[in-house]
Amino acid sequence: MSASALWTIDDMASAMRAERQGALPESIPGISIDSRSLVPGEAFFAIKGDNRDGHDFVAQALAAKAGIAVIDAEHRAEFPADAPLLIVPDVLAALRDLAIAARARFQGKVIGVTGSVGKTSTKEALRLALSKDGETHASVASYNNHWGVPLSLARCPETARYAVFEMGMNHEGEIEPLTRLVRPHVAIITTIAPVHLEFLGTLQKIADAKAEIFHGIEPGGAAVINADIAQFNQLKRRAKEVGVARIVSFGENKKADARLVKCMLQPRSSTVEANILGHEITYKLGAPGRHLVHNSLAVLAAVELAGADLALGALALGELHPVTGRGAPIEIEPPGGLALVIDDSYNANPASVVAALAVLGQAKVGPRGRRIAVLGDMLELGPKGRALHRDLAEAVVANAIDLVFCCGPLMQALWQALPASRRGGYAEDSGLLESQVLPAIHAGDVVMIKGSLGSRMAPIVKALQRAYPRHDNGEASLQNARA
Repeated sequence: MSASALWTIDDMASAMRAERQGALPESIPGISIDSRSLVPGEAFFAIKGDNRDGHDFVAQALAAKAGIAVIDAEHRAEFPADAPLLIVPDVLAALRDLAIAARARFQGKVIGVTGSVGKTSTKEALRLALSKDGETHASVASYNNHWGVPLSLARCPETARYAVFEMGMNHEGEIEPLTRLVRPHVAIITTIAPVHLEFLGTLQKIADAKAEIFHGIEPGGAAVINADIAQFNQLKRRAKEVGVARIVSFGENKKADARLVKCMLQPRSSTVEANILGHEITYKLGAPGRHLVHNSLAVLAAVELAGADLALGALALGELHPVTGRGAPIEIEPPGGLALVIDDSYNANPASVVAALAVLGQAKVGPRGRRIAVLGDMLELGPKGRALHRDLAEAVVANAIDLVFCCGPLMQALWQALPASRRGGYAEDSGLLESQVLPAIHAGDVVMIKGSLGSRMAPIVKALQRAYPRHDNGEASLQNARA
């Protein structure tokens, strides 16, 4: 198999028990489930999603020079006899079979990540830290569900030294099959928070659902658990019940194995002193927020447990930067100067909103600038939803947020709880709120935008960028001007 090949067709067909059709290449360089972003030569898997059937895009994928398409037997008559196909009874099941084969051939160390908050940023920090020690594969975006995990695992190169996989859920019983696929050597639970209460009901049940990740840990492996949360002992107990060999704690707790000694929080970064499994270490995080500081302890504990270079891993965390929808800073230019948008629009729950408000509270504003929060509904919180939205008022005041714009029927509870002086505007949906937010932004402001994906806050970010494009006229950046 060539260095650029991910799978030979022989190995793929064998793993998936697939029937071959047409003129097939010897190997494929990658796997795609999206015909729009497919790279020539890749295998296109025609997965049936909630809204679309991948079989509807096979012709488009082949026209884009896919090496092969993986389809189910039910659709084979729709394609020419010479089309390069692997035919299976069920495409998603075949992808899982390929994932099993990928894990079986992988000889490196595997780290699994779950938790109510911070999964993706922790996964990205692990990618950075481990890649300094050797080739590292990690799931892209938030591919953490019943199709995302198998896809990420099937994409894992045999040559990688480390692999990192994110696992998510919103119902009990969803993580266990994922972790049994991944079979991590190290499993991290970042934290337990009131997320998916609509389906799980209590924090204790959320903790039990997250603890399913321990079921897949390899013999001799380790669980890395947040020592600062009320569910620590519950999670530790669950890990012991399934025979996890080593339990490592992280946090500010004085007994934590990966312990925060001291940190300095800055608007765009943090400096951390920590003791990681007996090693005293000082490092910089290239992204702001105490929550990221806490999770970096788990990252470095996993680096050490995986046998990677701890010093190199810690140094790499200086390169950690927020990504689009997850805290990315975007400069805009309203009349009179620059303003900063913090794009945290991808998702929201009570814990992550409080963390985002804390980051906003640390931000340095320009002359006459204000700290402005634009918040959309946090979804899947069940009967406690309105109360959890209302309770955010405390964090708004504690972090000296000047104005809050609220979007959605649940956020109305926060709007009503805010002091009148902090009310920026309210609307039932983001489209209506947009017309209130845009004219309110002034030079020097820092604007944080956050909400559950279903509350559609990202269009407000785009609208601000369109309305106030950044002009490259040689001026110092907003952050430099405030230094």
